[in-house]
Amino acid sequence: MNSQAVHPEGRGPIDVQLTPDEALALTGVEFKGNPKIKTEAQRKIRNAFEKTFDFNSEAR
Repeated sequence: MNSQAVHPEGRGPIDVQLTPDEALALTGVEFKGNPKIKTEAQRKIRNAFEKTFDFNSEAR
């Protein structure tokens, strides 16, 4: 399946608020005491992306 992102203003920025730990986790820093930090940061980015862009899927 191919998907195409359509953004009304072109390739504008996506605003996401991350904690310092979440930002570090996305750079590759591992938090042994709480491995869910990276997962939470990825979830926030995915949610912001889905709110900003409209996806149109095409069947193969």
